[in-house]
Amino acid sequence: MTPFHRPLLARVGAFALLVAAGVTGVAAPAHAADQADLALVPISSELAKGVKEAKAKPFRFEVDNTRGTVDATAVRVTVETKHLKDRKVGVVVPEGCEVDGTAFSCLLGDLAAGTTEDFGIPLFSTGGRGDAGRLIVSITSATPDPNTDDNSVEHDITVAKPGYDLTTWVQDVYADVEVDGDEAGEAALEPVKPGDTAPLDWAVFNDGSRRATGIAYGITLPAGVTFAELPEGCVEQELGGLAQAYCEDSGAVLRPGQFYTADVRVKVGAGVTQPVLRPGFLFAAGLDGAEGAPDEEPQVASDAQRKTFTEVDPLDNLAQFDVFVDLTAGPTPTPTPTEPTGTPTPTTTPTPGGGDGGGLPVTGVQVGLIGGIGAAVLLAGAALLLLSRRRKVVVVSPGDETSTD
Repeated sequence: MTPFHRPLLARVGAFALLVAAGVTGVAAPAHAADQADLALVPISSELAKGVKEAKAKPFRFEVDNTRGTVDATAVRVTVETKHLKDRKVGVVVPEGCEVDGTAFSCLLGDLAAGTTEDFGIPLFSTGGRGDAGRLIVSITSATPDPNTDDNSVEHDITVAKPGYDLTTWVQDVYADVEVDGDEAGEAALEPVKPGDTAPLDWAVFNDGSRRATGIAYGITLPAGVTFAELPEGCVEQELGGLAQAYCEDSGAVLRPGQFYTADVRVKVGAGVTQPVLRPGFLFAAGLDGAEGAPDEEPQVASDAQRKTFTEVDPLDNLAQFDVFVDLTAGPTPTPTPTEPTGTPTPTTTPTPGGGDGGGLPVTGVQVGLIGGIGAAVLLAGAALLLLSRRRKVVVVSPGDETSTD
């Protein structure tokens, strides 16, 4: 993972092409030992009408360096905005980026071989729905690249009807990760020793213009990793040799600019032999209707509710993460377990406005496009098991939502 300070303006999630119960690797083409083969992949596709500048949605793109065995150094992203329709959409240039006319460029940093990095270009709504033009985005690296054909994309932007727009974000797993919903100020983190546990720092953001009511999320861990702690009401299972959890909070309400998270810890197997265990996945979806009482069945949204709450852009509801392992030492002795004194509590937290960091907002670490089979894997068992549910309702004032025009 490349340490990167994201602006507070755009703390969002983020994001991987899932095939069956895992990821199918693409064979790396033969090239010189000092070359890295990068690829740029667009992820986000639509922006909800009514998204304000202070809560701009980072449109997600992925930089892929999984086809080679060489680190890419000094990866830089360049964004040309002149083809955007300013009556439909505006762009926020992240602090620390270099502006040249209608274009700007930002240093993403180094990207290790075998990994990917997501970044976001913050966009906001300035007018009506429809075609909002396109962004031309390209990447370069100080490391020679044998194939630059896929280092640039022209990506169409569409403004959709008002609605919620969930995006997910999850940090790579290290022993000393700070659980705070971002990676700011976290450099030189320590890998997890085999047999030890570590926190999973994750969040589901609402980057739309309307509140999301009810949250469902699933977590799939890499092989060799299991859950040590999950929120109350989650269902854990094993599928294809991978530990998975499916969770619902039917009473959660996320206003635009808020994020949702809950305490999750994972355990690295004592016998693992790889320094990086990958990939893990976080998937989220709205339930389109909040519940109040803990034991009620989920409500079926009415036609009017579906019109109001339909997800705007489901393509960026998936985030990918890796687990970094310290193979230089044996597992830490396990302390005597004690009874927990409380229950993990999910939170819905406003995202502060403004920006105090440099560069493009990093919206994940290893993230890509959602595969239908992979999403089904994450949600497997949801239709078979009755979950106990905790609710947290956030009161929304009328000023927090925009017209449904």
